[in-house]
Amino acid sequence: FIFYVAVATAALCGALILLQAIPETKLIATPTQSVNSIRHVAIHGSTPRQGKVLSRSNGAMHLEGQAAQVSGQFSASGTRPFMFETTFQAACCCATVFAGVVVGWFLERQRDTRQLQAPESIAIMVATSARKADAPQTQKLPPMRTRFAPSPTGSLHVGGARTALYNWIMARKTGGTFILRIEDTDMARSTRESEESMKADLKWLGLMWDEGPETVKEAEMRFRQSERGPVYAEMAQKLMSKVGPDGKSIAYPCFSSQEDVDALKTATEATGEFQGTFVSPWRDAPQDVVQAKLDAGETYAIRFRVPKGKRVAINDTVRGPVSWDAEATIGDFVLLRSSGVPVYNFCVAVDDALMGITHVIRAEEHLTNTLRQGLILEALDFAMPQYAHCSLILGEDGSKLSKRHGATSVAQFAEEGFVPSAMINYLVGLGWNDGTDKEVYTVQEVIDAFSVDRVQKSPSVFDMQKLKWINGQHLRNMDDSQLAALLSPFLINAGLCKTADSPIGEVAAHMCKQKIELLADAIPFVKDALAYDINAALTNDASAAKLINEDFKGLAKAIVEAYEAGEFPDAAQADFTEKYGAWIKEFGKKIGRKGKQLMQPARLALTGVMSGPDVGAQLRLVAIAQQDGVPCVSIADRMAVLKALAAV
Repeated sequence: FIFYVAVATAALCGALILLQAIPETKLIATPTQSVNSIRHVAIHGSTPRQGKVLSRSNGAMHLEGQAAQVSGQFSASGTRPFMFETTFQAACCCATVFAGVVVGWFLERQRDTRQLQAPESIAIMVATSARKADAPQTQKLPPMRTRFAPSPTGSLHVGGARTALYNWIMARKTGGTFILRIEDTDMARSTRESEESMKADLKWLGLMWDEGPETVKEAEMRFRQSERGPVYAEMAQKLMSKVGPDGKSIAYPCFSSQEDVDALKTATEATGEFQGTFVSPWRDAPQDVVQAKLDAGETYAIRFRVPKGKRVAINDTVRGPVSWDAEATIGDFVLLRSSGVPVYNFCVAVDDALMGITHVIRAEEHLTNTLRQGLILEALDFAMPQYAHCSLILGEDGSKLSKRHGATSVAQFAEEGFVPSAMINYLVGLGWNDGTDKEVYTVQEVIDAFSVDRVQKSPSVFDMQKLKWINGQHLRNMDDSQLAALLSPFLINAGLCKTADSPIGEVAAHMCKQKIELLADAIPFVKDALAYDINAALTNDASAAKLINEDFKGLAKAIVEAYEAGEFPDAAQADFTEKYGAWIKEFGKKIGRKGKQLMQPARLALTGVMSGPDVGAQLRLVAIAQQDGVPCVSIADRMAVLKALAAV
């Protein structure tokens, strides 16, 4: 575009000079050879009628034939020949036209160069676009070091399990490290039994830690806070010896007892001087007074000196920007008690730093703890981890989830027959979704889909019925052998199976899979299958009694005869279920029954009840139980009852 403007400008300047230099000359143009014709020549290299093309030679532009020059499209008329009045005017005209041509030539060369480079540029752009299209929508995250840090004062509950799960997922998702740290500084309430219980629950969920108690890494770093006392003492002394921006030590000894603290608070509240935070009289005490106390061997707590006007800010992944006025919110706080025991927030900050924790995902009730921890980390010249504070989990009545809402500990869920994959599926969705309608996930799908930035701020409601439904879906998605492995312990505890590898487990799994939501739900089905009381059904079940009037005895007699004749399949064989399906069809043809008129009375005759799981599976279960010595009513005994009933 610049090139064309330059050429047109040069030509116009030349024309103006000509008009001034030759006043008596008249330029006459036909309508089709106006200024537009000139522009057409400049752009297309020919006049509309001539059809001549521009050619380039050594960077100069020429017109072929009659299109040798644009001014040639005009005819001149006048009394004197075409001439300039002065040599100077002629030189100016030539110089102007020449300058325009040179500028145009230079710009045209630049344009040609860009055009030659364009294919390469376009190729680069296309390749870049292709790479962007092929790339995953989410950037690959660097390896995260996350931690789950429970206090071993009770069982692992739903909230703690979700916190552990979120941290475990992000470590696995990024190829990072999941750390288990036991925060047992509350010596009065912490027990090793609770710790072992929590570890067992984490193992049941499949949330195995990479570093923690009893791992090889423990040789390098202890993971129980009760065993890290020297570390905390060293860090506290470091803060006492380090000078802050105000020229005073970051931490200082406070000789006020708890009684002194309480008395000072009471006194300042009475006078209206209490500002909501405790101001230690030892914050600005003279050094000689402090030294005298130290020399006397008096016990003291170590307090953190909160800087005047200090604000602490974080960009929480879940809650967004959060900040605090430190001085107004907390005042100087204790790092080490006078007994030498470190306080919770000091331990957490030091441990997160020394263990290299990059991301802290925890419950929102810990949000205010971030203020103290942030001050400590900054004072020790450690970087703050990225925080994410997740919302509370509420019961269906809107109150905080507790025992009155039903099972809340992981151990209870395991005892009731929930499976780990379903628990993970449900727990991850308490406050998170991937933006789709999908509700059932495998563990790997959870890892792939989860991201902390989609965790919601609002509280989530624990729905037991939804958890049961999800658990049922996971049971149905298992193959029989996988379900049998989970089901067998329940059957053994109920006295319905002798060993974990008994075929009873797999047959029961196949028989119950579509009918249960919990593993424990299978127990009544297995019990009913092994029991047999047809007389009770005929007496108490109206629908069963009705069959007596539909020649039930005749069908029962025919079944007994088939059994005695050896036509009835052998339930002790592994393929009995399939053979029974084929036999009942042939049996129906033989006695002239089909559909409901065949299947309902046959079920009643062989199982003693009007409804339940597959009849073939139940009879196969009976045969295995008989072989394993599990109490049951054998098929032979059932036939004897039917024979007696038919004879009445």
